[in-house]
Amino acid sequence: MANPGKTAFEGLVRAYSTELYRFAYWLTRDRFAAEDLVQETFARAWTASKSLREQRAVKSWLYAILRNEHARLFERKRLDMVEEQDLDALEDERLCAPSDEIEMREALHALPATYREPLLLQVLGGFNCDEIARLMNLTPGAVMTRLSRARLTLRRCRVDVNRNVMR
Repeated sequence: MANPGKTAFEGLVRAYSTELYRFAYWLTRDRFAAEDLVQETFARAWTASKSLREQRAVKSWLYAILRNEHARLFERKRLDMVEEQDLDALEDERLCAPSDEIEMREALHALPATYREPLLLQVLGGFNCDEIARLMNLTPGAVMTRLSRARLTLRRCRVDVNRNVMR
């Protein structure tokens, strides 16, 4: 006979693995690191599944675990340096225009983390303001303020870039 807890957890994995992977990939920009991060998230969720009090909070709970696991990566991460790498020989094989992507990345990375994180949770995670507030231990009003300021800052960056291109 199948274990009902295991079956429920398998459904949870099927329901949220794609979303978590998308968010993890955005955080790490590495397919393998994102896969490891999602796998570690579900491993921790499995061991701590008894501590989940509300089934409605599963999505927020998984995102919180993923964020914590991502933070742990930096605690133990050592950067490998390859001094003889020819950067001009590297090619970007993505579909969108490299200049647009670079522009958006620079604008996102220029945002303070307090603005960037709620924006990514909303756009990539699909969370509403109340869920983001619970995830980040903020009030919903503070989240709405940060989201509007993030969007305003991104719009200003876009206008400044367009002005520079037109000159």
